[in-house]
Amino acid sequence: MPVRGSQRGMAEAFLHPSVGRNGRLEAIAAKIDWQAIDLALGGLRRGHQGQPPYPALLMFKALLLQQWYGLSDPGLEEALCDRMSFRRFVGLMGDQAGPDHATLWRFRQALAEAALDQAAFEAVAVQLDKQRLIVRQGTLIDASLIAAQSKPPAPPKKEETAPGASLLVRSPREPDADWTKRGRSRFFGYKVHVAADKGSNLIRRVFMTGASVNDTVPADDLIMGDEKELWADKGYDSHARRALLKAKKIKNRICQRGNKHHALSQRAENRNAAIAKVRGRVETVFAILKRHYRHGRARYLTLRRNQTDILLACTAINLRKALILKPQP
Repeated sequence: MPVRGSQRGMAEAFLHPSVGRNGRLEAIAAKIDWQAIDLALGGLRRGHQGQPPYPALLMFKALLLQQWYGLSDPGLEEALCDRMSFRRFVGLMGDQAGPDHATLWRFRQALAEAALDQAAFEAVAVQLDKQRLIVRQGTLIDASLIAAQSKPPAPPKKEETAPGASLLVRSPREPDADWTKRGRSRFFGYKVHVAADKGSNLIRRVFMTGASVNDTVPADDLIMGDEKELWADKGYDSHARRALLKAKKIKNRICQRGNKHHALSQRAENRNAAIAKVRGRVETVFAILKRHYRHGRARYLTLRRNQTDILLACTAINLRKALILKPQP
């Protein structure tokens, strides 16, 4: 009995070779050794109930298609039924039924619970590194806010609030989302922290926190350790981080921050302006994530599930970007 996705169905063998072709998906499929991704997924399956489970790699590829084409779970279910290019990419034979939306949801949930989303993201990054697409000239770090899936909770009535208590309450429906200030207004949601390669803008590390977490708190976790320079805005400047970069022999390209007692010199201002021109490239990552992949608002109600969603999106972004990058000599 053939294994799921191991060969083409008999009906597909009679189709013209041009039917169901998608050059971009075929290029991505050829770019990566998918066996390494399968190993990273650790044989994850959707469960033991119902029909025999789909291979973890097939399901993971389906979730990548969901990111690239902006599909809901029901939309992805339909696309896997009627789009031959999608079926070829994931490895479904012509006579096989695709996974339904509930199966896709359960697999994503299992991926989050097992924390294998991170392993798959890193396995793809390792392969792109072996192809000499990661330059390591420097790392660009930054963070961006993502709105919560739920509406911001309404503050309690003044007469119901104890003296000195905060009016910024959390949502019982979405307990991981919290508040921060964006300019003069309040913002309710999460924060995505990213480290991108300076030469290629490939995403090397990404994670989420609540919106209230200051950018500088998790910043040291964004330092890869193999870069020559670290680029960031003045929000990341601190004496401790300067010392850490010096100890790691990484050039400090973080904008300096002045204060009321020590104003920045003109030289420091000029340095900041020069850094900003390079550091700003990381904003492209957030623009792609929010505008093209529609991640301006969280899609799920917990931090862990949203983290999985963001990791899948960043994996998809890296795979697409890898098609236009040239290997470094």
